[in-house]
Amino acid sequence: MTTHSNFYADRVLLFGDLHNHCALSYGHGSLEDALKNAREQLDFCSITGHAHWPDMPEPDERIQYIIDFHIEGFAKLKRDWPKMMDTLKAYDQKGSFTVFPGFEIHSNADGDRTIIYKRLSGEIIYADSIPDLHRRLLDLENEGVDALAFAHHIGYRRGTRGVNWETFDCKWSPFAEIISMHGCSESSDNTRPFLHSMGGSDWESSVHYGLQQGHIFGFSGHTDHHSGHPGSYGHGVTGLWSKGNDRDSIWDALKERRLYALTGDRIRLEFSLNGEPMGSVLEQRGPCDFDIRVQGAGPLDYVDIVKNGKLSHRSSQVDFESGHRNSDTIHTIIYLELGWGERNKAVEWNVKLGVDNGTIRRVEPRFRGREVVSPVEGDNSESGFYESTWCRADDRNISLKTVTRSNPNNATNASQGICVEVEMPISGTVQAEINGQYVSMPLSRLIEGARTGHLSGIDSPAYRFHRAPLTHEFDWNIQWNDTAEPGDSYYVRVRQLNDQWAWSSPIFIR
Repeated sequence: MTTHSNFYADRVLLFGDLHNHCALSYGHGSLEDALKNAREQLDFCSITGHAHWPDMPEPDERIQYIIDFHIEGFAKLKRDWPKMMDTLKAYDQKGSFTVFPGFEIHSNADGDRTIIYKRLSGEIIYADSIPDLHRRLLDLENEGVDALAFAHHIGYRRGTRGVNWETFDCKWSPFAEIISMHGCSESSDNTRPFLHSMGGSDWESSVHYGLQQGHIFGFSGHTDHHSGHPGSYGHGVTGLWSKGNDRDSIWDALKERRLYALTGDRIRLEFSLNGEPMGSVLEQRGPCDFDIRVQGAGPLDYVDIVKNGKLSHRSSQVDFESGHRNSDTIHTIIYLELGWGERNKAVEWNVKLGVDNGTIRRVEPRFRGREVVSPVEGDNSESGFYESTWCRADDRNISLKTVTRSNPNNATNASQGICVEVEMPISGTVQAEINGQYVSMPLSRLIEGARTGHLSGIDSPAYRFHRAPLTHEFDWNIQWNDTAEPGDSYYVRVRQLNDQWAWSSPIFIR
């Protein structure tokens, strides 16, 4: 019989982004705008300045512009570090929004690291290598300074800023970034390939390869966004099971690997083995009972249990049938998406969204930042990157303001949106005022399928109410049994129908 864990019942689920960029060094958007954007949809964050590249390539005409903007960015961060720290302290809000100071070190040989300090203090570390960085962090720990240095965009080939598992140290990197705007580092075959000019992903830099080598680490997701928008929707985010919404609790949860990676949608994921939570290292062998609870932010497609890098069990839609409703009230999700229209033309949106009966239980903003990475791309100004806000009027109504610039091509989604989880009568009505247009539709119509509209005629900005799923489509409880041996590892992978994903940190048998 499955042993249910009460671990998650005693924790709060928080969301954060610990690896993202703005004009602190090289990037776009001010630090102030980045922190304002973070507060709209995150519980914790670190704004990452590019600080150092000890094995930077030698001067070369082909890549000299890359070398130049790195050198300039490093100098800028060093100059403005004290001012940056003052700004972080001003935006940190005890009990609701936790900011960790951070910076990034590049390494061709060993892979990049994001360094974060627990407290709102600390200096840039100019280490000669990743092993040297680890030695310096140990010296700081002996002085009472807590810091982490987690590996990010690990999937690049070793020697070209991908992870070197031989120098990987889980003491300083208790988790590794499995997903970001660079791509997915899970394995050789997965969603979201590496498309940056730095090259494709390599098997020996993957999560599966690292687990195969016996390393113990959790999975995190971050945007690596370069335009002042931590938590930019669809680029990556971390879900964290914490004792509380405070600095000490968040830090402890990070070190204990009580976290999971998400592409964007705030999927709620609980994963237990014999009652022990994700991130656990268990000294046992023999029968194992697994308990997985998933509440999607949209209809679920399937949930996998991956053992030692191989698919061991899959639950899909056919395993969950609609139950008989004893009440007219249902639990569902309303997602309003805004955008489309004429390309490269900015459109301001002013929206009110609500229901005529029932309650909005949860609000999930899905705000995106601008799609630029390199300093040679896009607008180099630092202001004007805080464009999306929302507020809750009461239990039935919210409002938001945002800006869209249409989709730059037919493969890149640049929309903005907001999602509300509701309990309401199936006979109820969803209501919205969108840039002066009034929209009213029965919930029963949205259960059948999506509904779209335009602000004007063809090629004008448009909106889309996504289909409202029934509870059995997004709220699953899965139980499974297996026999484990020392050296085994298990994690859970979730896919929604809209191609949003989640990966739990593994549970390790040792």
